[in-house]
Amino acid sequence: MQYKYETHLHTSGSSACGRSEGPEYLEGYKALGYDGIFLTEHFYLGNTCIPRDLPWKEWVNRFCESYYITKEKAAGTGLKVFFGWESTYGTGEDFLIYGLGPEWLMEHPEITRMTQEEQYELVHGEGGLVVQAHPFRERDYMREIRLHPHHCDAWEVANSGNLPYMDRRAYEYAMAHNMAMTCGSDIHTVRNLTQDKVFAMVTEKPLESERDYVQLILSGKGFRAQFPPERMQCELQEPNLPVYWN
Repeated sequence: MQYKYETHLHTSGSSACGRSEGPEYLEGYKALGYDGIFLTEHFYLGNTCIPRDLPWKEWVNRFCESYYITKEKAAGTGLKVFFGWESTYGTGEDFLIYGLGPEWLMEHPEITRMTQEEQYELVHGEGGLVVQAHPFRERDYMREIRLHPHHCDAWEVANSGNLPYMDRRAYEYAMAHNMAMTCGSDIHTVRNLTQDKVFAMVTEKPLESERDYVQLILSGKGFRAQFPPERMQCELQEPNLPVYWN
């Protein structure tokens, strides 16, 4: 038996770019055969809609509110709701963090001041998982592409917000260097909840907690990234931005 999970999802409750509330996603994902979703809202330095002038613990509570509400609404539906976040740096580097909950965030305000390298050491050391999101993404606000293959546990090689050639570059690099590969929809609205626009992580065993996902990816087996095959059959183009490796 196989199980499907969304690992990259934003809501209007915590992400300024989110267009749908968390509970609005539940029916659609259930109809598409998913077993669970990870809410990965934009974190403190990213496109959050939570005021940064709040005291830290109040900020964390507000940041997590969408997750709490969505999880409560999902009770009894058969669709599990998991917690994560997307840590963002001003140069366009984004990292999906899994396995550390709201309580952990309460006790670690220093994570908002850490470099990418320090973030990885802390999160990985505390039993969490760091995935570099859409590594070869290009956007108008970006001046360069910065890659961190040594400061993450996996790469998100397929992201439905990317153009296919961006994903293929990430996929080819991960394959060549034997990196763990994940994928996600990076969904911001239920209008994109269609079979061709949502990607999934497929597992051989059901996930009961965020730590289950962490252990699975770190083990390197028992999962696969599910996305349209033609995604990696596009022409392999050179990046339009300079690429730097950290």
